[in-house]
Amino acid sequence: MAGGLALLLAMLGIVLQPLKVSDHMDVAMEQWMQQRKEQEVELMTRLQQEFAEMMQEPQSGLFRRDVVFATWDLWQFGAFAAGLVLLFGLFWMATEQDFDECDSSSGLSSSSSEEEGEGEEQEAVGAVHWLSPEQQLDCPGRRALETFYQQHLWGPVQDVAHTCKVVEELVGNLLHACQMLSLTTFLPRLEWCIGVGSVFEGWSYHRQDTVYRLLVLLKPPPGHSFHLKLGTGGELPARHGHVHVKLECMCEREQLLGDVLCFRHHSQIRVRRYQRPGLLHTLCTGFYLDVEKTARWFQLFVRNAWDMIAAEQNCQLTVLPSSHSCKLQLTCDSGRTMHTEIMLGVQQDNLGLFMGSQEAEAGLSSSTTWLESCALQELLFFRFMARQAPQGSCHLMCLQLLTYLLEDSVLSSVHLKTVAMHLLTLLPPSAWCPEHLLERLRDVLRYLHCCLEEKQLHHFLLGNERVPREVPLPAAFQTASPLNLFQRLAQQPDAHAQALREFTELQDRLRSLLD
Repeated sequence: MAGGLALLLAMLGIVLQPLKVSDHMDVAMEQWMQQRKEQEVELMTRLQQEFAEMMQEPQSGLFRRDVVFATWDLWQFGAFAAGLVLLFGLFWMATEQDFDECDSSSGLSSSSSEEEGEGEEQEAVGAVHWLSPEQQLDCPGRRALETFYQQHLWGPVQDVAHTCKVVEELVGNLLHACQMLSLTTFLPRLEWCIGVGSVFEGWSYHRQDTVYRLLVLLKPPPGHSFHLKLGTGGELPARHGHVHVKLECMCEREQLLGDVLCFRHHSQIRVRRYQRPGLLHTLCTGFYLDVEKTARWFQLFVRNAWDMIAAEQNCQLTVLPSSHSCKLQLTCDSGRTMHTEIMLGVQQDNLGLFMGSQEAEAGLSSSTTWLESCALQELLFFRFMARQAPQGSCHLMCLQLLTYLLEDSVLSSVHLKTVAMHLLTLLPPSAWCPEHLLERLRDVLRYLHCCLEEKQLHHFLLGNERVPREVPLPAAFQTASPLNLFQRLAQQPDAHAQALREFTELQDRLRSLLD
């Protein structure tokens, strides 16, 4: 009996001392371990009850002693078996864990001998060796990153956050004035603005070419309705669409209020004589909403609206030439200049979003073609993760550091953003605590390198079951096949080689910050 206990204690000591397992074990493994624990507790409780009942029966002392030793042997065997199960479970978790987390706080509080015992190098996927074990656990390395961030990024990041609020407030005032001007017209109604893109998602920093992009949704005026018709060109997530404008009956309002003439049931001559022109005759080509006409109309509205509120603002506004959006240059009294782009969009079924502002970039010839956009869903994803992440989460800092160090050519900030979005759903929120910054940077680079080796990086929102339910997606997005953002690399060997060189340069720049 003593030998069995010694063996059990020695085995548990070996298991619990040198083998450190991530706090973020697989959910299925956690459930399995919990079930095993409950079964063992239930077994021990039943044995204890049976033992108590046997001891109460009037039997000889010899029989009691035999029962005691038999029960003790059974308990010893059960404990030994439980130890084997625990050993197997811990070994399985250590070998199957996708991302071997390294808890820096526990590592720093350990003795130096333990750190030396745990210093065996963990190779990243694709044999990426950008952080040595000492750097992973070394507090000065983390402090070096934090110091660099404070010196080069903290100020610009704070400036972007402040500027976002200023721009949103100013554009909100402009839209309010535009809404007042459009009340008596039969032209599109302007919804409130919402900032989209990296600056409003929280991971950008101020640069000379920073553009603050805002989205304004268009709603049909009275007597009209919008119906999106998908075109034959384009694939998810950039399908082509056309906004079909239909006339709706207003006879009931005409009879009750007498303030309108029904576009649908009166002759066009009569309507034009007694009523302002409708949407079809001003902003449409045929029966479809025209992107260029709508953009020019909105720019005119913005100029007139600015005349109404200019005296209350602390800056000057200039509307810049643009055929598909409204680009503004804001010059503050201090002399600082900010560039803003207001993009117009039409929403379908409260999920799909089609924007006219992207048409010029796509090189499309038809001015009635609108392109589908994921900008709103991506913004909602980052807002959702901000609510789930711990205080001071490092996921935005990871993106800010890497995009600052990356020189865009083949690889871009979009690729880094996509990798980070995948990792945000693969790792639990607690993995993004500030003290895990080094580990998360390693994971981003490791994931990116693996994608480069396989020439495959999937779009986050297409055919991805891990997208949170709080981010509403069109049905076509949910059932779509994954889209490879590295398709070009798979088709062009030179581009793939260049991307690998850029990756090496990126990790070299990051490693130099830790030296």
